[in-house]
Amino acid sequence: MPNRSLDTHLFDPARRPELDWGRRFNIIQCVARGLLYLHHELYLKVLHRHLKVSNILLDENMNPKISDF
Repeated sequence: MPNRSLDTHLFDPARRPELDWGRRFNIIQCVARGLLYLHHELYLKVLHRHLKVSNILLDENMNPKISDF
């Protein structure tokens, strides 16, 4: 992914300003929607039991993708 993982933006002081509160809120909402889809709406039930910031990848538009299943 072009913007690597969420932890690179949260824990790197040089990249932290790229995540304003609007982007952070968008990331939180998208991850919550993704988990809801995985747990309730997907035909095959998928449980993601190891969710952490390094498993949330960010695309070129800073949209999160849940990884490491």
